[in-house]
Amino acid sequence: MAERLLPTPSHTVGPFYGHALPFPDGARIAPQGHPDAISLHGYVYDGAGRPVPDALLDFWQAAPDGSLTGAPGSMRRDPSTGGFLGRNGVDFTGYGRVPTDADGHYALHTLPPGNTGLPYISVCVFARGLTHHLFTRAYLADGPDPLLDSLPAERRATLIATEGANGTKGALGTYRFDIRLQGEGETVFLEFQ
Repeated sequence: MAERLLPTPSHTVGPFYGHALPFPDGARIAPQGHPDAISLHGYVYDGAGRPVPDALLDFWQAAPDGSLTGAPGSMRRDPSTGGFLGRNGVDFTGYGRVPTDADGHYALHTLPPGNTGLPYISVCVFARGLTHHLFTRAYLADGPDPLLDSLPAERRATLIATEGANGTKGALGTYRFDIRLQGEGETVFLEFQ
């Protein structure tokens, strides 16, 4: 009789992916100098409220016109090594990848998403200690929305970015969105089936 093997758990995510996965201009989805560019920035915090200095965030969103196709081929490759040279600086890709810095901070430069309903940017979080990446959304406005409406007020607030340079009103086109991996004020994470 053959021994039945049980599946093994996933390995913890990171911190080694940060050496190979980030690419030049990964934080710049919007073409340089675009007049409609916005910034989304914030911190990633662990369960004890400490900044996570080696998280990696993937962002994807609808283009301002609502399309979801991005711009294929906007990533340039080195013909000799095949490595990434960065974006071509002209096309909107709808995708970005940003590591946090030593203080747990990230910043993304993009265009306003044109999805149906409230504008949001999808976020995927990779960090040490996680056995699987986490999915969430950064809403750039508050209002009626099926996902937001299904949450209690305090949980809903964890998905809404605050407009302003430091989370205060005043700096138009700049949004602050902090991600708390667990504990008090934990960000709402989404499960996809």
